[in-house]
Amino acid sequence: QVQLVESGGGLVQPGGSLRLSCAASGSRFSINVMGWYRQAPGKERELVATVARGGNTHYADSVKDRFTISMDNAKNTAYLQMNSSNLVDTAVYYCYADVRLLSVNSYYWGQGTQVTVSS
Repeated sequence: QVQLVESGGGLVQPGGSLRLSCAASGSRFSINVMGWYRQAPGKERELVATVARGGNTHYADSVKDRFTISMDNAKNTAYLQMNSSNLVDTAVYYCYADVRLLSVNSYYWGQGTQVTVSS
């Protein structure tokens, strides 16, 4: 089993910055990809960004050039640096990990963290 623990959400003013963290723990697993989805009230969950173990990244168009995702392989932890925040970034952010555990690929989810952009 793999557990994901998220941290770093909260209130940020428009134009401000926030950093989310997602730490994976467990035994005998390796991470393939980590990333974040977000869900705003009344909207579907959408992909925000992903980072592969080798460093390849992918961003939604809405966050490209504003958000940066990275991963510390030694710590099995991913980070989402959110800059130039705007109101549409308000959502619950869910971390996920695509991991290989006992020769099986599985997906795990964090508990979600609220990000509110407001003045």
